Amino acid sequence: MTDRNKFPALFLTALTLASVPANAQEGNEGGEKRTRIILGPQLSPSWPGADKFSVGPYVDVSRTRDSEFTFEAPDESFGSPLIRSGNFAFGPAFGFIGKRTASDIGADLPKVGLSIEAGAFGQVHLTPELRLRLEGRKGLSGHKGWTGEVSADYVARQGDDWLFSIGPRVTLGDAKYTRAYFGVTPAAAVTSGLPAYDPGGGVQSVGVAAGYHRMLGKRWGIAVYGRYDRLVGDAADSPVTRELGSRSQPSAGVALSYTFGGDQ
Repeated sequence: MTDRNKFPALFLTALTLASVPANAQEGNEGGEKRTRIILGPQLSPSWPGADKFSVGPYVDVSRTRDSEFTFEAPDESFGSPLIRSGNFAFGPAFGFIGKRTASDIGADLPKVGLSIEAGAFGQVHLTPELRLRLEGRKGLSGHKGWTGEVSADYVARQGDDWLFSIGPRVTLGDAKYTRAYFGVTPAAAVTSGLPAYDPGGGVQSVGVAAGYHRMLGKRWGIAVYGRYDRLVGDAADSPVTRELGSRSQPSAGVALSYTFGGDQ
């Protein structure tokens, strides 16, 4: 699970740790309970379309009673399944985007405050190696729009000894979300010197993400991920992107993992 803003992510980390027993996947109730925590730094764009990066925590908490942990993509939003039926799972999804100020972006554009996002996800494993996921989140503050993502992951693994995943990403945003980060109102055009621009909603970016986790021993492991997104459509054509940001949106993280429970 990843995030763009340090302090909200730390808060959500604590919330996740507190809620693991209630929300996490436990699988076979007869098995011995194991909990795995992944924690380390990650580097990601400071806001959508930024050419600046922020360092924040790369964190994940998983729990199982099965012989192996359920796959989670390293870049998916915070949240755990509440409903499972066969290969389908549904649950809440939470995200944060750090604030963007005029001094941050280098032009007199309206501030976009800290965005707290809440929504839901649905995912299905078509095969043990192929997972499809759809999530949507509403900005409760900040951009106050809708955003979401469609993703697919191919997963290769040898139990919990090692796991590699890779797959495409499509990021979506409605008009309110897109205008918050990529629009220029007539008033803002006067103060910033940029041309007025009124983008619409739709596909914001396309990309690919890959992750790898490997156990180094009985308890400790290492996790790495990389993701690259390319802005498209109205987001890519925005003068905010062309003159003050970047169409390229890379992110990466590295972390250690520790597994509690199970055989010593």
